[in-house]
Amino acid sequence: MKTETGKFIGTLFHHPTGGTMVSLDNSVLARIEKGGKRYEALVDPDQIEEWKLDPSKFELDDVMAMDEIFHDARSGERPTEEILMKTFETLDVEKILMIILKKGTIQLTTSQRKARVETMRQQIIHHIQTQAVDPRSKSPHPRTRIELALEESKYTVDPFKRLEDQVKDAIAKLKPLIPLSFESLRLAFRIPGSSYGSVSNLLRSYQQKEGWLENGDWACVVEIPAGMKGDIIGQVLKRASEAEVKEL
Repeated sequence: MKTETGKFIGTLFHHPTGGTMVSLDNSVLARIEKGGKRYEALVDPDQIEEWKLDPSKFELDDVMAMDEIFHDARSGERPTEEILMKTFETLDVEKILMIILKKGTIQLTTSQRKARVETMRQQIIHHIQTQAVDPRSKSPHPRTRIELALEESKYTVDPFKRLEDQVKDAIAKLKPLIPLSFESLRLAFRIPGSSYGSVSNLLRSYQQKEGWLENGDWACVVEIPAGMKGDIIGQVLKRASEAEVKEL
């Protein structure tokens, strides 16, 4: 039974490489046109998104909902081995899928695409809001200002393109509309020793140097994007209300 294009309902597939039952309820079509013919595979859209961000972390088995290549997945029409070999020069399903994913398209349903576009849009806005400042005030732009400017810029969000690449594209669209500056700053923190664990975990990725003071306090210097200043200080004070902070 099927509903919207690319979405299959009520089927489970036991993948031969493991004991996990993979649901096809939310699987979508990965599709490519080659030699005048269409080739399709059923894939997990969530795993595909992660795979595109970092292919090295995944085996293609992890993204396949079914270990098959089709001409038409909805009808079950399959190409012959001869056609596959002629078209892709291999019968290895994973190698064929790799070609489809790299050069083809993902056929999301309307609701899936809408949800993914909105999730990616929010990630882009969050990234810009925390990484950039208004060079006039040296403070982050309000989130609403970035949202409205992004809408005004007519930037089109891609549900599968890498976040980092889309942030760069979005910034190029936004700069004519709102002033953006990407600066970093250094903060020195002095933390009571009793709060070391939770605060050090928060600041570890930003630390430039750290050490223990004679009175048992812990001190560190961090470098962060200027737009994150308020958020970082706020998070530190939640964990250690007696913390001291100084901008260097």
